[in-house]
Amino acid sequence: MTSSNNSFVAIFSLLLFSTMQCHAQLSSTFYDRTCPNALTTIRTSIRKAISSERRMAASLIRLHFHDCFVQGCDASLLLDETPTIVSEKTALPNLGSVRGFGIIEDAKREVEKTCPGVVSCADILAVAARDASTLVGGPSWTVKLGRRDSTTASHTLAETDLPGPFDPLSRLISGFANKGLSTRDMVALSGSHSIGQAQCFLFRDRIYSNGTDIDAGFASTRRRQCPQEDQNGNLAPLDLVTPNQLDNNYFKNLRQRKGLLQSDQVLLSGGSTDDIVLEYSNSPRAFASDFAAAMIKMGDISPLTGQNGIIRTVCGAIN
Repeated sequence: MTSSNNSFVAIFSLLLFSTMQCHAQLSSTFYDRTCPNALTTIRTSIRKAISSERRMAASLIRLHFHDCFVQGCDASLLLDETPTIVSEKTALPNLGSVRGFGIIEDAKREVEKTCPGVVSCADILAVAARDASTLVGGPSWTVKLGRRDSTTASHTLAETDLPGPFDPLSRLISGFANKGLSTRDMVALSGSHSIGQAQCFLFRDRIYSNGTDIDAGFASTRRRQCPQEDQNGNLAPLDLVTPNQLDNNYFKNLRQRKGLLQSDQVLLSGGSTDDIVLEYSNSPRAFASDFAAAMIKMGDISPLTGQNGIIRTVCGAIN
């Protein structure tokens, strides 16, 4: 009994140590000596991209999110298809909608000029998401660094682990909980839908449903660009009021039954998240603070650190 208890304690201590070690290795000062200009170089690239296309801010935040939810924040999403890799880019939640890969490659190329082989693509994704937020009026936060890049991708996990636009509230809550994120984190992160656009086929059922959970005038407006047949790829802003500003307007829209996606409006539908939506709709400060905290938590999902993973030279390929 004693021996098995000792074994249990030893295993538990080892697990605890490895968990602590993993998070200890992520640090905001990780590149201070090895690549002191990394963050400035990345920010310059991201600013240039967003100034030429404001929508890119939403795309870059989404890239980080879709990366972290599959195998952790390891830049697996960026890997292209090869004979040995089935790319996550072709998984249903990503296909034809995830974009901004070229922007990350541009930032990586600039960083490589001054610090070859030092800064990971996974860290560039994390920094780009923060910079994107600040450039469209959203909150800033201190990005922890030191992630390394995967040598594998998981098309299968991308199909199963990413939340979908038709998900009921229970599935959204459990999907985020599986990644160590609370219900409050989930609602805060959903606020990234204050920017960006969605394709017609993702909200068509909702705007033609004549349901009680959608404003009739809003549905009518959205139908103009989204007919019942065809034109699946027509885009509509997720937030009609301030489509290029990361703010709490998304939550005000939900109060007026003007959430574009079913998975947006379900956050205010008589369930456990109603109070959080109401709080954020009334308090830009509470939303901004919780969004920043949730982004930091999301960036902590299963990073590769130490000797695990690699530093890719080009983000779309293994060295």
